[in-house]
Amino acid sequence: MLARTPPGERRPNLPLRLKEQLNLCSQYPERVLFLDIETTGLSHHYDEITVIGWSIGGRASTMVKGDSHHRLREDARHALALVTFNGIRFDQRFIRQEFPDVAFPAHHIDLMYLCRRVGLTGGQKAIERELGLDLRGEIAEVDGFAAVLLWHRYLRGDVAALETLVRYNRADIAAMGAIFDHVVDRFQIEPDLFLQRSALREWAAPSGWMEIPPFPSARVELSSAPTFDQLLGGTPAEGVRVVGIDLTGSEARGSGWCLLEGKKASFETVFTDADILELTLSSKPDLVSIDSPLCLPAGRVSVEDSDPGRALFGIMRECERELKRRGVNVYPCLLPSMQKLTARGIRLATSLRRLGVPVIESYPGAAQDIMRIPRKGAGIEWLRLGLADFGVIGDLNAASHDELDAITSALVGSFHWSGLVEPMGTSEEPPLIIPKLDGKAHPIIIGISGPIAAGKTTVARAFEDLGFAYTRFSLVIDEELKSRGKPLDRHHRQALGDEINRTGRQRWLADRTLARVGEVSAIVVDGLRFPEDHAFLAERTGGSYVHVFVDADENTRRGRYETRDADGDFDAAAASDVESQVESMRSLANIVFSNLGSKNDINSFALHIAGEMRAETCQSRL
Repeated sequence: MLARTPPGERRPNLPLRLKEQLNLCSQYPERVLFLDIETTGLSHHYDEITVIGWSIGGRASTMVKGDSHHRLREDARHALALVTFNGIRFDQRFIRQEFPDVAFPAHHIDLMYLCRRVGLTGGQKAIERELGLDLRGEIAEVDGFAAVLLWHRYLRGDVAALETLVRYNRADIAAMGAIFDHVVDRFQIEPDLFLQRSALREWAAPSGWMEIPPFPSARVELSSAPTFDQLLGGTPAEGVRVVGIDLTGSEARGSGWCLLEGKKASFETVFTDADILELTLSSKPDLVSIDSPLCLPAGRVSVEDSDPGRALFGIMRECERELKRRGVNVYPCLLPSMQKLTARGIRLATSLRRLGVPVIESYPGAAQDIMRIPRKGAGIEWLRLGLADFGVIGDLNAASHDELDAITSALVGSFHWSGLVEPMGTSEEPPLIIPKLDGKAHPIIIGISGPIAAGKTTVARAFEDLGFAYTRFSLVIDEELKSRGKPLDRHHRQALGDEINRTGRQRWLADRTLARVGEVSAIVVDGLRFPEDHAFLAERTGGSYVHVFVDADENTRRGRYETRDADGDFDAAAASDVESQVESMRSLANIVFSNLGSKNDINSFALHIAGEMRAETCQSRL
């Protein structure tokens, strides 16, 4: 018989539904399903179930990834109540996602919340210690993180590791029954609530619950992780040069730096911003991938808490909110401990982009999930092993943890270059790049730059005739001039273009220029003038972007300019501030086209380039 509450002591409040659920478990203990899962990590979006264990009707069962879930489905159908620890937020969500045909009973008692009603807080093992439970024996030191590594050891041939993982899982389930009994005792429920009181510990840990069946070696489909050649072979990533940077918040602490040329990695630790920039620029990368926040939350103007928009716009970007929703633990970019890192990342990215170097913000953890490498914290040997198995070539045994993370960051750039990514951002917050094997193909973008009267628009229109959506920077400039009530002439266009560039809005202009054509598969962008324009377009589409510099000698250009209905003097137009960086675009271009021939020559050139681009894009998606 349960003890009554002593006079004057407040009994924990029990809602009617919870009383009914406890009564149901007590009346039909043989139909209570105790369940626990093991996974490769905490994110229901990126991670997967490795082991499911459950006890019901005096029988303990285990299902390993790849096994049939028929018995679980049948036991769940027969159960009257489900008991888990943190199962509402975790276990149940994973199972519904991977096994949607498993229907759990309507009554779900999550012990984490039940324990809180009697003042027991923390994780399951902490509550076990507080209650003096000792059901784990030799696996007492195994925790959730170790469980992830046990699975990876099993995939690499260690069957004993799976046996330990299953014992750990069954100990979790056995302890649930004991915790359940302790909590019910603490409720001091009136004795007439239950027709009979059954201890559930013996049902959660039935006879023979620690007798583990023999397991085979991991099947090929479980143990074979994807490789660089399988995912990125035959794509533009095979020849791309990506610099990956695992950035720290202070120059006093070294940052991991890597140059990844296809699969070949060279790396080192770099300290100052000046050294990072010098090393990166001397490597002549196609893309730089930085593991650091590279923008502020929309509405914020500085990283400091003194920012007047701090209260209204907060410290977190939408990409970080989305990762949180996916179960990924991520730090807000303007958390006090993150502010220096965010400021440094933005500063470095800005410096590189102004020189025409495209920069993306990367998330190495998601790439490690795709490569089936345990996340950071599992140990440096696992990261070395995983990168080597993926196909990275280099002296990985000599690499520090930061340098290995830089290699992973560079690999995110390789995924991006081939279009196997999910850009995670908003129209006001540049994207965080997440690897995604079924990522939407990048659109083909051809950017056209060159000096005045070289024939840029004629070349661009030739691509338009081949089905490319046409857009140009001056169209956005004209829209802005109209809104200001200014004339649409070359003088005012050049003045506004110079103003936009000087005030740091060049990327805004490029974004608006692309937005004019919407979601299309092929775009030609006319009138690139600044290195930032090149960087922006390369960041958007990686290996699906080609920059064409259209050139002609000065006499030819002067003659063309004077024969068309152009406003202003050729020399004055060519010497304007907005044209001052056009020549620097030559070295950034993939192709320099000498436009000295006929219209037919231009059409032939456009047809050749468009055919090559479309063939490469199709091949990269096979």
